[in-house]
Amino acid sequence: MEKGYRLMAYWLFKSEPDAWSWDQQVAKGDAGEEWAGVRNYQARNNMRAMKIGDLGFFYHSNIGKEIVGIVEVCAESAPDSTTDDPRWDCVHIRALRPLQRPVTLETCKMQPGLENMALVKSMRLSVQPVTPEEWRIVCALGGVDP
Repeated sequence: MEKGYRLMAYWLFKSEPDAWSWDQQVAKGDAGEEWAGVRNYQARNNMRAMKIGDLGFFYHSNIGKEIVGIVEVCAESAPDSTTDDPRWDCVHIRALRPLQRPVTLETCKMQPGLENMALVKSMRLSVQPVTPEEWRIVCALGGVDP
């Protein structure tokens, strides 16, 4: 592997749809939206690790509990505009496409290959890593190409 080369990483972003929904994310278009308001160090550190072009699942938490779409990181980690506290950073993401079939949390819990997925194991974490194999499985369940 060439020096400085990095494989694309995959993530999962959780949002309560009554606070910020997939439709609202889509409405932001190519400019995307700041993924602000995260106040968990592990989730923040995950965002600090992201690079432009990384892909993520958009997950509706609390209502629906399902992965509904695919997003792309369109701006790397920078100070969160919703606070003056320098500890908090966030990325910008833009919607790429919806899943043909939403993938529920229950499906993830029952699907072989997803038993160790952060969504199943660390359900409270709002920004999570997704392995390439988990990405492939969820995309197949959702009816989209990985």
